[in-house]
Amino acid sequence: MWLLFAVAMCTLAVTSSLWAQAKKELRVAAAADLQPILPGIADRYEKATGVKLLVSFGSSGNLATQIINGAPMDLFLGADFVFPEKVVAAGLADGTAPTQYARGTLVLWARKDSPLQPISLDSLVDKRVTAVAIANDLRAPYGQAAVAALKRMKMYDTVKPHLVVAENIAQAAQFVESGNAQLGLISLTAASTPRFQAEGTLVRVPRSVYAPIMQCAVVMKNSDRRAEAHAFLDWLLKPEVQASLVPMGLEPVR
Repeated sequence: MWLLFAVAMCTLAVTSSLWAQAKKELRVAAAADLQPILPGIADRYEKATGVKLLVSFGSSGNLATQIINGAPMDLFLGADFVFPEKVVAAGLADGTAPTQYARGTLVLWARKDSPLQPISLDSLVDKRVTAVAIANDLRAPYGQAAVAALKRMKMYDTVKPHLVVAENIAQAAQFVESGNAQLGLISLTAASTPRFQAEGTLVRVPRSVYAPIMQCAVVMKNSDRRAEAHAFLDWLLKPEVQASLVPMGLEPVR
């Protein structure tokens, strides 16, 4: 009898330990523009709190669709307002509206060894250009911003035959870095990494030619880690953390 009791208590202790460990992990679906910077942010947060972020990257549109179709996530960090709002509209968010955590910036980037250097926005219509990388404008907010900017600058008809459409903004950055595209309309987060700074140059696209990239987040209503997800989002919005986003290519909202 005592043996059975001891075994039961050990089983309970192990189960409780595993549950506690699981509570220290957050499943995060994150927009691809965060791929260069979120691992470092996650490391800082884990050191400060002991909570580990398990991150899946992708285009905001694909991630929203996966969440709506039942993908188990605790937090969705999108690259705009629209796709997180779709999660809210589906009744899956813990709240009535997405929370903005940053603002993104669109840039034109080219390798330093490109014959197009020094680049300008007019480089997009240079006759030597045969490949311009952008993210998919149906699923990626930075792709939508790129198409909007090209149309607003009256360059779209000229550039359209040369567009190389990537699945997400991280892949678009890879295309131009690898030389598979001569130019890329990519996120400032990608262009701000040490590697991209060393290998290329950028020109900021005027914000007057594309809608604001208001990067928003939602916590999942059915998550058993809602409190932890809200705690991370609150931490991300702290003034000192917001200020640290600037060198990484994001504009703070606070």
